[in-house]
Amino acid sequence: MSQLRYTPFHSLQAERGGRFVPFAGFELPVQFNGLIFEHTAVRERAGLFDVSHMGEVIIEGPEALAAVQWLITNDAAKLTPGKALYTVMCRAHGGIVDDLIVYRQANNSFFLCVNGARHDVDWTHIASECARFDCRATDVSDDWAQLALQGPRADAIIGRLCNLDVASMPPFTFADTVVAGVADVRVARTGYTGESGVELYVKNAGAVEIWRAIEEAGADEGLALCGLGARDTLRLEAKFPLYGNDIDEEHEPIEAGLGWVVKMKKGDFLGREKIAAVKAAGPKRRWVGFDMEGRGIPRQGYPISIGGEGVGLVTSGTHSPTLGRPIGCGYVPTESAAVGTPIDIIIRGKPVSARVAETPFYKREST
Repeated sequence: MSQLRYTPFHSLQAERGGRFVPFAGFELPVQFNGLIFEHTAVRERAGLFDVSHMGEVIIEGPEALAAVQWLITNDAAKLTPGKALYTVMCRAHGGIVDDLIVYRQANNSFFLCVNGARHDVDWTHIASECARFDCRATDVSDDWAQLALQGPRADAIIGRLCNLDVASMPPFTFADTVVAGVADVRVARTGYTGESGVELYVKNAGAVEIWRAIEEAGADEGLALCGLGARDTLRLEAKFPLYGNDIDEEHEPIEAGLGWVVKMKKGDFLGREKIAAVKAAGPKRRWVGFDMEGRGIPRQGYPISIGGEGVGLVTSGTHSPTLGRPIGCGYVPTESAAVGTPIDIIIRGKPVSARVAETPFYKREST
């Protein structure tokens, strides 16, 4: 087993009482002051997450756009510098290699943020496919730290540290600026919590300085340091998929509810033929959310049953701190995917009643 890696924030997090677990090859904090406290802080005030385990890849050169278009299902041609999009990469058979965010830095330069747990697979895939084009792919993951500042007070906090009018930045836009005296920090209007906020990409040398500045600026805004536990409950309430749980190479984007990031009209891309066939015929299964009606918390891997017959597995589940009830997600046959359909979750060998729910479970009210 390879040795776990540390992010630039590890020592500081240990000083703050972080409880660590292995994740994506790193030792990362699962919580600081309790999952419920941290989750609620993000929904009501602001939370700061270390997401430096994520991977970063730059694709640049004369055919950089063509390479990105081939790799992803969404349409990067619509991006102008300073804009980003969410998308997936697929295999030729349609299975999802990873979900990621693509940032257009310049006409011939793209910055990709990929999942840390998929870094090695993604890099091999990207490098291999980019060899078909007149471009250069570079894995810059070791150069960058990444922070997520999320919640209704996040804009005010980051606004104290830079000259950007962050509140006026539309979703999936970004700017490179000076933050807390540290140059070349990428401030991106993205996140994984269902709240407003930013994700910050900073070179390792200035990372701890940025963290400390955010802590200081957020002290009177109720800022909480947050770990992986709250990140997971927040993203599940917003029904954001987690790679390895909800999406993988055995599932294609249509059945996973990600058809909205598949742009057939843009031209050819990896997996297009297979995904088009699924779209035309309709998927046999769909990824749905469900509310528990009986007692019990659904966990990944628990069987889903309809009429006494096993039809799938829970991919993610938790007790929702915001809603105060157990929720989960999983794949069910398409004919059973309508909101309100009764299903059973098998918990400790016994069926517990649930019902397909309208999702996302939680959606932030517009202000």
